[in-house]
Amino acid sequence: MDTDTATKAAPAPKIDWIDKLRYLLQTLAFSLAIAAIQYAIRPERPYEFPLVYSLAIGSLTWACIDFGRHLFPSRAATGWPAGWAGVALPACGMVLGYLGGTALADAWFGFSSWEASGRAQLRVSVVITLVAGLAVTYFFYTRGKAAYLQVHVAQAQRDATETRLKLLEAQLEPHMMFNTLANLRVLIATDPPRAQAMLDHLIAYLRATLGGARSTLHPLQDEFARLADYLEIMAVRMGPRLAFTLDLPDALRAVPVPPLLLQPLVENAIRHGLEPQVAGGQIDVRASTRSGPAGSLLVLEVVDSGVGLGAAPAHDTDRPGSHFGLTQVRERLATLYGAQGTLELIAGEAHGTCARVTFPLNSSTP
Repeated sequence: MDTDTATKAAPAPKIDWIDKLRYLLQTLAFSLAIAAIQYAIRPERPYEFPLVYSLAIGSLTWACIDFGRHLFPSRAATGWPAGWAGVALPACGMVLGYLGGTALADAWFGFSSWEASGRAQLRVSVVITLVAGLAVTYFFYTRGKAAYLQVHVAQAQRDATETRLKLLEAQLEPHMMFNTLANLRVLIATDPPRAQAMLDHLIAYLRATLGGARSTLHPLQDEFARLADYLEIMAVRMGPRLAFTLDLPDALRAVPVPPLLLQPLVENAIRHGLEPQVAGGQIDVRASTRSGPAGSLLVLEVVDSGVGLGAAPAHDTDRPGSHFGLTQVRERLATLYGAQGTLELIAGEAHGTCARVTFPLNSSTP
């Protein structure tokens, strides 16, 4: 049994009246073009003659075929009837459209095309109807197939985006875990009580991280809660050398953001900003909004009072802004928001660094 969704028959498509109006206008434009060609070939006749016949036959042919599609099961890939109906429908539509359109035009002009005087023109009309009907049928058939392919390409892109985000998140979590476990190993030997406290915070962090189902986005309040657990872990290791504040306005608590977006920025600030200086320092994480060219933007900032961008240790061969966590954040923003998602590293006036993430406030999908 064939299970290919592109060839399986689907239920008859529902009527979309906006599409019907668009297709009708396209058919009328095509009919006007045919009338203009006929008039150019035989200019001795009034233009009204080919115009009325062309519009009447074209409109009825389109109506018979396009509305007839909804009487039969259709192919998912094209929206066109499957099996014998896909061939019989356009054939019957062209016959009915020609007969009905000719009858309407005859009634308009008050004579019969079936009389001896009109039979020469009748043969020409049959040929024109056949060629035009096949051309229009093929046009709408390919339009339906193109629309189907566009939908599936968009779905494939969304699936690829979600897969890529999951991969990036899977890379970030072990990175954080390895650093934490390395610190825990040192504290077990040097300060068991602090190691116990760190282990408790780590368990809480893992419970919050693994307890819920994975998703591409989650509320900003969950991101701040996870970040609070992480900072508590770091505070156990650094002691009084680390102070932090988290500022999340109530109006922004439910805003959807990518998971693990802020933690790499905080980890980078600790490792490359606070740890190199003996006194440690302060980290402030805050959320706000500002106006952008296309609407409101969410602004997330991680500000540290560390050594600053120009004071990286000599053994650190990475360029400022090229560390693992920052690279992952940039890639995730680009995957979800394209050019609208940015990460800036801003040097403080005296020392310290501000990592600023900006992306559309109301964007819940890439």
